[in-house]
Amino acid sequence: MTLPKEITPGTWNLDMAHSEIGFSVRHAGISKVRGRFTQAQAEARVGQSLADSSVHATVSTASFDSGDANRDNHVRGADFFDVEQYPEMTFRGTHIEGDGEEYTLTGDLTIKGVTRPVELEVEFTGVAVDPFGATRAGFSAETEISRKEFGLTWNAALEAGGVLVSDKVKINLEAALVKEA
Repeated sequence: MTLPKEITPGTWNLDMAHSEIGFSVRHAGISKVRGRFTQAQAEARVGQSLADSSVHATVSTASFDSGDANRDNHVRGADFFDVEQYPEMTFRGTHIEGDGEEYTLTGDLTIKGVTRPVELEVEFTGVAVDPFGATRAGFSAETEISRKEFGLTWNAALEAGGVLVSDKVKINLEAALVKEA
């Protein structure tokens, strides 16, 4: 269980302009609604080993964007994220294991004041130096959560049976991290 050799010790920060925090949820049992969060900060402190490394991220819940203003306003409201009372959700990594390109990042996800452990399956996608001299590292990650476990319980029954919004939410991350000089 080792770090990729291209990832050197130091602090790496999320470049949100080149990253995406996405999600998908089943709607009415027949289609998927996709969206993203447009404002976030994350920091990876890389040590000499995985055990010496850490990850912490903060996402603005008000930056929720599914492409539909009515739905976005509802989800930002008290039925879901309640952004006035809970303006952020956070992730704090507690354990990293893996090798080469495949890793499992375990951590505590906090949404709406509720903290639960989650596991992200992470793929290391490489390191490059950009034309401005900044060293960048890329990662893809995904997980699935139960929104009810985080107190996001609003729903509506469908006339034909079932509910409007599924409990399971798939989270997909495309992250570009930049090493501090």
